[in-house]
Amino acid sequence: MSRTALRICPLCEATCGLTLTIEGTRVTSARGDRDDVFSNGFICPKGASFGAVDGDPDRLRTPLVRRDGELREATWTEAFDAVAAGLRPVVERHGPHAVGMVLGNPNVHTMAGALYPTVLLAALGTRSLFTASTVDQMPKHVSSGLLFGDANAIPVPDLDHTDHLLLIGANPLESNGSLCTAPDFPGKLKALKARGGTLTVIDPRRTRTAKLADRHLAIRPGTDALLLAAMAQVLFEEGLVDLGGLSPHVQGIDELRDAVRDFTPESVEAACDVDAALVRTLARELAAAPTAAVYARIGSCTVPHGTLASWLVDVLNILTGNLDRPGGALFPQAATDRTPRPAGPGRGFALGRWHSRVSRHPEAKGELPLSALAEEIDTATDEGTPVRALITVAANPVLSAPDGDRLDKALDSLDFMVSVDPYLNETSRNADVVLPPPPPSQSPHHDFAFNTLAVRNQVRYSRPAVPLEPGRMAETEILARLTLAVTGMHGADPSAVDDLVIGQTLGKAVQEPHSPVHGRDPEELAAQLAGESGPERRLDLMLRLGPYGDGFGAHPEGLGLERLLAHPHGIDLGPLRPRLPQPLKTRSGKIELLPQPIADDLLRLRRAAAERPTGLVLVGRRHLRSNNSWMHNVPALTGGTNRCTVQVHPEDAERLGLRDGEPVRVKGAGGEVTAPAEVTDGVRRGVVSIPHGWGHDRPGTRLSHASTDPGVNVNQLLDGSLLDPLSGNAVLNGVPVELSPLG
Repeated sequence: MSRTALRICPLCEATCGLTLTIEGTRVTSARGDRDDVFSNGFICPKGASFGAVDGDPDRLRTPLVRRDGELREATWTEAFDAVAAGLRPVVERHGPHAVGMVLGNPNVHTMAGALYPTVLLAALGTRSLFTASTVDQMPKHVSSGLLFGDANAIPVPDLDHTDHLLLIGANPLESNGSLCTAPDFPGKLKALKARGGTLTVIDPRRTRTAKLADRHLAIRPGTDALLLAAMAQVLFEEGLVDLGGLSPHVQGIDELRDAVRDFTPESVEAACDVDAALVRTLARELAAAPTAAVYARIGSCTVPHGTLASWLVDVLNILTGNLDRPGGALFPQAATDRTPRPAGPGRGFALGRWHSRVSRHPEAKGELPLSALAEEIDTATDEGTPVRALITVAANPVLSAPDGDRLDKALDSLDFMVSVDPYLNETSRNADVVLPPPPPSQSPHHDFAFNTLAVRNQVRYSRPAVPLEPGRMAETEILARLTLAVTGMHGADPSAVDDLVIGQTLGKAVQEPHSPVHGRDPEELAAQLAGESGPERRLDLMLRLGPYGDGFGAHPEGLGLERLLAHPHGIDLGPLRPRLPQPLKTRSGKIELLPQPIADDLLRLRRAAAERPTGLVLVGRRHLRSNNSWMHNVPALTGGTNRCTVQVHPEDAERLGLRDGEPVRVKGAGGEVTAPAEVTDGVRRGVVSIPHGWGHDRPGTRLSHASTDPGVNVNQLLDGSLLDPLSGNAVLNGVPVELSPLG
């Protein structure tokens, strides 16, 4: 007999509400939850395939431990015994920095990934942290940190109310949005146009999003920062700057005017391949719109000037008075945010507090570049010990980082490696222990990270739709036990980790004068927490201390877990609202328009204005049905247009003797790959596009469907040497490549 259950989709950043149909313990179908307060029934192909993702027969069901060179099934006790025996000696012999940690993108899609890695990292005490952020979004974190004093204070476009939207390097009709959590992003763009608004898309590819636009500019890849700087120069030159209500919160306007003075539209025209008159038109239209928002994503982050481009996005929103304004770009307020502190100066944001051992890359937001992981393992220096052990959580850097061949060899040389992963993939196949979490239907869900980026304030929580299968272990318990194993507390009750966090959080809260529980007894407060597990108690704690919380009785109508459970479709907390100056944590307490690291890096951008690349350059792409590499193992999410091909413009194909559908050799600094050519005018001349996440042809994996159509690893074309210097983000777009027919 079938039943239904509600579940928030964890497969992309849109976080849509689902209604699952379940027969026994198997999810047989998924449809949009029409009563969900945020997604209102919207669903994409990934959400509709929830059952297939959840029930993938290649998902590991028991731990694997390497014995006599082979990964073999083991009990949970045996697995954690092996972890403790493998990691502790490395820490004791070489120190904590010899243990690295890699966190993959799926971590932000789970409760466990949000609640436990920071605890594990702090307990381990290592600075060798690498995450997917440095092949994706770190430039936005760094620019926000420098502008606003908080690397996580990222404004999002008010999609439901804006009159003018400028999208750069973003394709939300395929991605469903990124660093901008918005169910039915396509519908919101269509609604913008229906109400008379304007959509402009800047992208070297004519994407599905670009086809929807009123104007599409096929810019030369990697030159976004030059175009944006020129737009800022026009605003100053033509007297179009109007800070509006932002004036009391901004400093450095005169210095910014001087800094962008040389970036005239004429000076960047040739580098960007965008007519100077059109650049002026873009700036004028942005300034003239009743409300407007500039939004940029991965295409503008994974380039040589990613931090400058991310900074200039917010600069344009500020100069036109559209930051922190309805219809512009605003700061969301999540229900689990910390108790809002009074506005005023903060500690600010610092870069380079430590550096990588080999290439001396500065840390950003506590992370080192993922591109540097291989050399941190395989290269000896006079300073410090190489990474000798590694913990990966939901990560596949062999495919997601540059030069996977080198990294693959480096992983094989480690003293010990443990992977928390549901699959034996291109990375976890190197592990000594693999700890598989259960499928999403058997896990609770709350979007801690994505609600801080949502286009409407709301809060939702899903308990497991299916009971935990016998023999499985909750991911929250896996990470708690892993924390205990690496800190010498192997075998202790995993609830000790949650109790420790709760005690520390309440201990600080009762000492803060602005806290609703100031002066109260932490133990008495802890006893009041609701929830069936440690993670639920921690969620309850965060809700009750958060900006909408009940404050443990201080605000009786406020939020807590019990109230949230009484609203299974979620609670709407209203549209985005102006919040300045409260989010600012700079030392001045103001938006610091021209931080010194940005000012220094503008010298490099000026040199780029004189560059005239002549050869082919590479850009990536994604597909609506493919978010991460593991999704290629689900038949419902592959095939059709979701193929690993080399897109090339017809004129380039004719010049190079390439034929549609025939194999083409692509060569870059890191190696070469061969894939079918797809001749299309959907890319501009001089641009080659290959999707990311493919390359499922390495032995020792258990990805039966993905291996039937493996594709190629586009990141093997990169040698890892190209980084945005401020953020350490890998340069994945706009890099030179050579094409030739295979024959």
